[in-house]
Amino acid sequence: MPPSPETVIEFRNVNKRFGATTAVDNVTFTVAAGETISLLGPSGCGKTTTLRLISGFEDPDEGTIEIAGESMVGKRPYERNVGLLFQHYALFPHMTVAENVAYGLKHRHWPKAEIGDRVREMLRLVQLQGFEGRRPGQMSGGQQQRVALARVLATRPRLVLLDEPLSALDAKLREELRLELKQILTAVGSTTIVVTHDQDEAMSLADRIVVMNRGRIEQQGTPDEIYAQPRTAFVAAFIGRTNWFHGRISGPASDGYLRFTTDAGTALAIPSPGTGSGEKHSICLRPERIAVTGAEAGAGKPGENLLAGQVVDVVNMGAELHYIINAADGRMMVVEPNRAGAQVRKGDSVNLQFRAEDCVVLQQDSR
Repeated sequence: MPPSPETVIEFRNVNKRFGATTAVDNVTFTVAAGETISLLGPSGCGKTTTLRLISGFEDPDEGTIEIAGESMVGKRPYERNVGLLFQHYALFPHMTVAENVAYGLKHRHWPKAEIGDRVREMLRLVQLQGFEGRRPGQMSGGQQQRVALARVLATRPRLVLLDEPLSALDAKLREELRLELKQILTAVGSTTIVVTHDQDEAMSLADRIVVMNRGRIEQQGTPDEIYAQPRTAFVAAFIGRTNWFHGRISGPASDGYLRFTTDAGTALAIPSPGTGSGEKHSICLRPERIAVTGAEAGAGKPGENLLAGQVVDVVNMGAELHYIINAADGRMMVVEPNRAGAQVRKGDSVNLQFRAEDCVVLQQDSR
């Protein structure tokens, strides 16, 4: 049996308040060596405060923060062996690229002969050989981001913290650099926490995602788990697109399924959520789980749902098509079919088919 990976950071029952506002509310998570996790959530959810608690710019009111088994109580930021990449990079404009990358090494009193070798190694890693003498103002946003990352990694920090690392870039460059950033972090075996509000960034960079809301953790899991098996309505709505049905479980359907009756009166077959009839729930149905068929399609098999509708718009997204469909019960639904499948046109009458198993049954959020 392989050994368990070393825990680099343990964040246990941590609370942080600013006056009457609780920014971090009893938050607990761990990060293993070599793992990349993302703290994901909307503005004000507590993710940046969590990052500041780890880096030492804030102190917790209660709870424990340990890095490599050592308590961080009373430890100043520079005593934590943590590398922090700021949202806007914070490069020194009067210094060259080489001087920026060497800055942390000099402050940690690395031997002068080793500093030059380490700077060259880092610039090779981020593919900026030959840029040593340039200043940040002479470089593009993507190049500046790479310099900032090289500076963070140069000191071999035990933990790397990235605060919205790609948000200052335009959309196309941001997409290109996601993969590059992931490859660089993997190449150096970095243990990394990424703070972001961008779900695509979190899904593509992280081995595990911690979704935060109102200072609390809503759910932790792999990107696949978070997307396919959301545990709360907030997580389902925040991660990806979804179609919602609100209503009550109204009794058994067939073959072990339950019947769910929406507020509009539509009956659906759903898997059992382990609660009784009459209770209010919400159904999350991802757009790619829906098949579009001709209006002549007959009733489905047990456990399959069939809704009639009309295509009101077809949105061409390049690699994807998004169908906007007005279902018979009046709801607007988004469908993302495979481009290779049968395509329909605006105005077509269609049927929407989806399995009971693709309906994620959630308690309605009362908060």
